[in-house]
Amino acid sequence: MEEKIPVPIEVRPLKNYHLSIKFSDGVQGVVDLHELAGKGVFALWNDVRQFEKVKIGTSGELIWNDDVDLDGLAIYLKLTGKKPEDLLPKLRQLTHA
Repeated sequence: MEEKIPVPIEVRPLKNYHLSIKFSDGVQGVVDLHELAGKGVFALWNDVRQFEKVKIGTSGELIWNDDVDLDGLAIYLKLTGKKPEDLLPKLRQLTHA
């Protein structure tokens, strides 16, 4: 049986480039994205109203527009402190082969 990767099911922008987020497995919390603000494509967030437009895409990514998105799994790992191989056991097998 293949394990399901948790995906975001709720997201809400907070002050100072933080997001309140809830995942399909019940994990929820606040993630700090301020270190991305103003860098590269994230210069979009220089207008905080643009940061507040966050929504969940069809593949579980967090999107702001056609050019700015973040992988939901990366956010989950940041929030939980887990490593990719914790969620994807086949990765562990590949890295220890």
